[in-house]
Amino acid sequence: MSDRFEFIDAEHAAGITNINVVPPLARMCVLMEVSRSGFYEWRGRPASATAERREELKLFIRKSFDDSDGTYGYRRVHADLAGWDVPCGPELARSLMGELGLEACQPRPWRAGLTEQDGQENHIPDLVRRDFSAAAAGLKMVGDITYIPTWEGWIYLATVIDCHTKGVVGWAMDDNYRTPLIEQAIAMAARTHSLAEDAIFHSDRGSNYTSS
Repeated sequence: MSDRFEFIDAEHAAGITNINVVPPLARMCVLMEVSRSGFYEWRGRPASATAERREELKLFIRKSFDDSDGTYGYRRVHADLAGWDVPCGPELARSLMGELGLEACQPRPWRAGLTEQDGQENHIPDLVRRDFSAAAAGLKMVGDITYIPTWEGWIYLATVIDCHTKGVVGWAMDDNYRTPLIEQAIAMAARTHSLAEDAIFHSDRGSNYTSS
């Protein structure tokens, strides 16, 4: 029975900050087939065994979180507790982590950069001057290359984006990111988009874009 009370207590605590997701306390008691009076009696017990157990669980949760260098969320902390044969439901683990102020910090996955310098002095003026807005379509474009994992390996995507509409007006994909890939994307933009005579195309200064 205490497991049900713990679940209701954890959900009720979460509902304090998000009332649109968690049902009212009375409704949760009905769903869990427990009485409201029994729940309040359980929660109001001074220095009960339940309170002592929660404090003990916090020690295990803190250890799991610290061992992960602060990257574990409540699901992985719960998995650690299960591996240590420490009885604790995932919702209770989440509630106790909230009481301890433990919030997982997930590191961003490493991604290699595609910008390669050609080792030469390229005196190319920055015509956009860090202003990526445009008064009309076809006046100012920006481009870059990214890569996407697939079942058959990496695929490289070159894009041309209009600074006025923020839409992709040219693109090309291939299994490499050599200069022809960029040429195809720019050619598509010129073929399908109305460009001004003095249109600007802005990119980084990687060798692919500075290539003659």
